[in-house]
Amino acid sequence: MADKKTLLTQDGYNKLVEKLNHLKSVRRMEVSERLKAAIALGDLSENSEYDDAKNEQGRLESEISDLEAKLRNSEIIQSALSTDKITIGSTVTVKDLELDEEVTYMIVGSTEADPDANKISDESPLGLALLNQTKGVTIQIHAPAGLLSFEILDVK
Repeated sequence: MADKKTLLTQDGYNKLVEKLNHLKSVRRMEVSERLKAAIALGDLSENSEYDDAKNEQGRLESEISDLEAKLRNSEIIQSALSTDKITIGSTVTVKDLELDEEVTYMIVGSTEADPDANKISDESPLGLALLNQTKGVTIQIHAPAGLLSFEILDVK
């Protein structure tokens, strides 16, 4: 089975590379030191420090493996070339018609999504509803809170 494509902006790609390098160089060393200290305590059969360090090592190696797979299967998305239709990489200003508030979002791949930074996934309900839409269109999405309506004010 082929691995899923990971869509990233250049900034998102750079951050994942930086995180991977940190995990491989700094965190691996820290976990290695924990293991050495736990082994020095003696009897490994009843050594909770050793068990914790081994578990942490497993989680770390799993995270490293996941990041390597994402980077290996990544596709860098460019900023939207066209401002006619919303695509991954577009920056979109919408008006929440119920709250009468304007919000600007960047549409990104799911790996890079960060709602606190107004980066929403192309797989999220709002991101999915915005894709291929144009300025001036009103969209509706179903959410746990009910039906939400947004007017697309600007696309960059």
